[in-house]
Amino acid sequence: MGKFKSKKFLAAALVALLLGAAALLVSSRRQQAADSSQPAQETVTAFIGDLAAEATASGTIQARQTAAVSAASPGRVTAVLASVGDQVSAGDPLLQLDSAELGLAVESAALTVRLRQANLDSLSASPEAADIAAAQAAVASAQANLDDLLDGPSAAQISLSEASVAAAEAGVASASAELNRAQGSIADSQILAAEASLLSAQGSLERIRETNEASPNQANDLALRQAIQTVANAQAAYEDLLAGPDSSSARGSLISAQARLEGSQADLARLRNGASATEIANGRVQLAQANSSLASLQEGPTAQALASAAAELAQAEIALADAQERLDGATVTAPIDGVVTAVNAAPGEYASGVLVELADLNSLELLLAVDEIDIGQIAKGQPVAITLETWPDLIIDGEVREIGPQANINPATGLVSYDVYLSMAPAEVGVKIGMSANASLITSAKQGVLLVASKAIRIDRTAGSYSVELVQGEQVTELPISVGLRTGQYTEVTGGLNEGDELLVSNGAPVMTFGNEGDGGPFGGGMGQ
Repeated sequence: MGKFKSKKFLAAALVALLLGAAALLVSSRRQQAADSSQPAQETVTAFIGDLAAEATASGTIQARQTAAVSAASPGRVTAVLASVGDQVSAGDPLLQLDSAELGLAVESAALTVRLRQANLDSLSASPEAADIAAAQAAVASAQANLDDLLDGPSAAQISLSEASVAAAEAGVASASAELNRAQGSIADSQILAAEASLLSAQGSLERIRETNEASPNQANDLALRQAIQTVANAQAAYEDLLAGPDSSSARGSLISAQARLEGSQADLARLRNGASATEIANGRVQLAQANSSLASLQEGPTAQALASAAAELAQAEIALADAQERLDGATVTAPIDGVVTAVNAAPGEYASGVLVELADLNSLELLLAVDEIDIGQIAKGQPVAITLETWPDLIIDGEVREIGPQANINPATGLVSYDVYLSMAPAEVGVKIGMSANASLITSAKQGVLLVASKAIRIDRTAGSYSVELVQGEQVTELPISVGLRTGQYTEVTGGLNEGDELLVSNGAPVMTFGNEGDGGPFGGGMGQ
C-alpha cells in the first residue's frame, strides 16, 4: 500500500518539481474521469454518527433447571403416573413402587415406639397406693413363709397331716373293694342268655333272607337289613360278656387313691423332718425379691433407668422415621416444577437408575461455546438478540447470564473455548429444548463519533499505520489517520480527518478489514451505522 510522508525540502527547485508532478497527476485523473470509457472512481464522506461492534454465534437451547429422578431404593413398579409432555409441580407423584412390605415395616416400628413410650411413662409415673399395698402384702407373705420354714412344723400341722394320710389309706381300701366287685359281677346265666339271643337272631335272619330271595320287594329288603343289624347287636353283647366286666374306671380310681396316699405320706415325712436348706434358701430369695419390688415402688426409678428407657424410645422413633422415609420413597415424586421429557419405566419392571427426566421450560437458555480469542469481548449482563432456526424472523431478547470459569479443550483440534450462558425472555412461540439458535450481541458501542467507510481506509500491516486519500477539488492527497472502534462497514477515526471530508475509495491498494486479524473463532462480522 502506498504511503505519503510530508518532508521539507531545502531546494526550491525540488518543491517546484513536486508541485508540477502533482498538477500533472490531478490533470491526468480529471482526464480519466472525463473519458466515458473509464469508470468513475467511488468516493465516501466522513460523518458524525453512532457505531456498534456486534458479534454473532450459534448454539443450542437448553433448560437451566433439569432433574433426573431415581427411586430412593430399588423396587418393582406398580404404576406409572406421568407421561412425556405432562406438566408437573414439585411433589407430584410420578411413579409408584410396591410398598406392601414397607407399610408393614412402618406399622411394626410404630408399635415398638408405643411400647417404648409406655415403658417410659410407666417408669416416670408415681406408684399407685394399691400397688404399694400389694407389694407390702407380698413382703409379709414371703416373711411368714420363711418364718414357718425356720420354726418347723407345729403339733397341729403334724396331726392334720397324719389325718390326711389316714383318709388317703381309707380311700385306697375303698377303691380296691370297688375294683373287686366290678371284676366279679357277671354270672354264667347272663352269658347263656346272651348266647341264646344271638342264636335266635341268626335263625330269624336266615328265614328272612330266604323269604327275600323268593319274593324280593321293598318290605322284605327292609326286614332283611333290620335282621342283619339285630344279629350284629346280639353278637356284640355276647362278646362283651365273654370279655368280662369293665373294671377300667374302678382301676383308675384305685390308682388315684394310691397317688393321694403317697403324697400325704410324703408331706407327713417332710413335716417331721423339717424344712431343707434348699427350701429355706428359696424362702430367703422370695423375701428379698419382694422387698426389692417394694423399695422400687417407694423410691421410684433411678436416673439410669429413666435414661435407658428414653434412649430406647429415641432409637425406636429413629427406626420409625427411617421406615416411613422408605415408605414415602416408594412414591417417586417430582423434585421441581417442569415438563416430563422422558419416562424410563413401566409397570411390572424393576426400577433402577434414572426413571423420569424433567425440564423447567420457564428456565430456557442458550448455550454457546466461545473461542478463547473472543471471550474477552463478552461480559455478564450484555444484551443479546436471539433468533431461532425454526423461526428466523422472530427476535427474542436476552442477555449474558454466566460465563463458564473453566476452559473446554477439544482433544482433536486443541482449540480452547468457554461456555457462555444466555438467558432468554419469554417467547410467543413454543421454544423447545435442543433447538438451534443464533445470538447477536454488541461488544462495544460509541455515539457521536467521526465515522468513515472501512473500505476507504488503507492499512500498512508492516508499519501498523492507517491512511486515506483526501479529495479536495481536483487534488487527491494521502493523509495518515488514527482509528478506534472498527466494524466490517464503518471505522471510527480518532485523528487526521474532519466531518465532511471526501475520501477516495481505492481499488488497487489493501483496504482495512474488520475482525480479529486471521482468527477462526465463532464470533465474527459486525455492524455500524
